[in-house]
Formats: sequence, structure tokens, C-alpha cells
Amino acid sequence: MAGQVIGVDVGASKVAVATLRAGALGRPTVEPTSTAGPEALMDEIAGAVAAVRTGDTEAVGVGIPAVLEFSTGRVKWSANARLEDVELRVLLEERLGVPVFVDNDANCAALAEAHDDAEPDVRDLVMLTVGTGIGGGLVLGGRVYRGHTGAAGELGHTLVGALLEHGAPAAGRFPQAGSLEALAAGRALDALAEAAARAEPGSALAARLAESGRVTGRDAVDAALAGDAAARRLVALVGERLGVGIANAINTFDPEVVAVGGGVSAAGELLLGPARDSARRFVVPGVGERTVIRVSRYGADAGVRGAALLARQEL
Repeated sequence: MAGQVIGVDVGASKVAVATLRAGALGRPTVEPTSTAGPEALMDEIAGAVAAVRTGDTEAVGVGIPAVLEFSTGRVKWSANARLEDVELRVLLEERLGVPVFVDNDANCAALAEAHDDAEPDVRDLVMLTVGTGIGGGLVLGGRVYRGHTGAAGELGHTLVGALLEHGAPAAGRFPQAGSLEALAAGRALDALAEAAARAEPGSALAARLAESGRVTGRDAVDAALAGDAAARRLVALVGERLGVGIANAINTFDPEVVAVGGGVSAAGELLLGPARDSARRFVVPGVGERTVIRVSRYGADAGVRGAALLARQEL
């Protein structure tokens, strides 16, 4: 009987770790992500793995929000994890003493969403993780698609609102102005929520700002789910922006499923309804006729489940 594998999902704000045995995912443990640098983050990952590993642990899969060279596990660049040119796979294998496989976190989430528990059931899937930033993952023909260098799928950095009347503008820092991430990620909702709280003193967001001195996208999602009209308008706006990015993905890949995960997806149909309507307006007629746009079926566990599936598959 196969032993256990361990999945690690490294996010901008949290690290989740869980075991996978015979298709059953254990309860994830979650800790805040260390921001002290690469060494501290590797210490955190190694410590979290040590806390759940057993004598029959066979491998560890790690999902991280970064551009990676998959064949070596080298992190080339990350906007949210503060890692650059780090041989993460090699360094973690030295610490853990078992095989380690490292991939982009949205690739891991896509892998999970293409599986019913541990069995594949979707051949062509686009994953968008809408959290602090926006990650993208692709499963095409039943396999994770990573491109020539292992870095494909950066859908959050597709440009959906660039101003091109006078040619290409000067490039700024990532996320670029006009990118899907700049317009529809959690950080964008943070800014919208704060502006609305100041502009609409009778709203739930204004009350939250007065109470705590700050208001976030998470507050906007909670208030929208509770029925606050101002918050619902903000979530719908982000959903419409997201839908333009989804339309681009459908026009490019004609997938069976577009799955939306990440913290902002907790808004459910308040986000997905406007996203579907917007996507429908921009998809070329005849393309994506059977594409299902749905919320992630594994929710917050998609990344850690996919990281564990990655370890099992790569073994």
C-alpha cells in the first residue's frame, strides 16, 4: 500500500500543510507566512512538514505563488512570496530527506480541481485563484501545462484594461496597470472597499472603518454576503473585471471548466454571476459553448490538495 505524501500551499499570507493517503486529505494546518526572507520561509515549511510526517512519508509537494523552473524547482521570481533565484526544491530536499516537487500554487490548485478526490475527471481546465494577487493554472489534455520553461499560466498578468491609444505605455512594476491582477485581485478590492467606506458613510463598510480604522476586501465580501448594497456593488464590479479575464482564457483555450478559487471567491455567486455575464459578452461566438464557469469545489483546500497530488503524480 502506498504511503502518505504531504502537500504544502504557500500563500502571500498563510502556509497550509496537509497529508494525503489513499486519496483522503487530512485536515490542513495553517500558519501565517513568514516575511523574514527565504531562509525563514524554508524553516517554516520544513517545520510544518516535520509536524505531520510519518515513517512512511514518501514525498512532499509545494505550491508557491512564483514563476518557477519546474524541472529544477528553482524559483525565478515571485511578486508575493519574496523569493527570487532560490533553488527551493534542492534546499528543501536537503532539509527533509525525501523527494520534493515544487510548482506554481495555481497549477497545484488546477490539478486539484481537475480531480474528483484523487481521480482525474476534467481534461481541460483553467484555474484562477483570486486572493491577494491572481494566479493562473492550466490543465490541458489531462496534464498540467507549464510551457517551454515551466512558467506558463500567469493569467493574472494578462492585460485586460491597458490604454493603447498612443501605443504601448511605459512598463511599471508588476502587477502592471491594466492587468487582471491590478484590477480584480484582493488588493484591488481592498482599495475599492476603503474608497467606498469613505464615500458612503451609511454603509457597513463605513461602520467597519470607524470601528477598526481600516477596511479590507475580506470585509467587503462579508458585508456583501450579509446583504450590504454598497459592498455588493463592489464585489460585482470586481466580478465584471474578472469576467473579461475569463473571456480571454476561454477564447484562448476553449476549456471544459474555468474554476475560480482564492479568498475573494468566498463571495460565490455575488462574484461569479457578474463574471459569467461579463465573460459571455466577450467570448467569440462558437467558442466556449460548453465551458462551465464555477467556484472551486475544494475551496481553500484546493492548493494544498493539489500540492499533495503533485507529489503523488511526480513520484
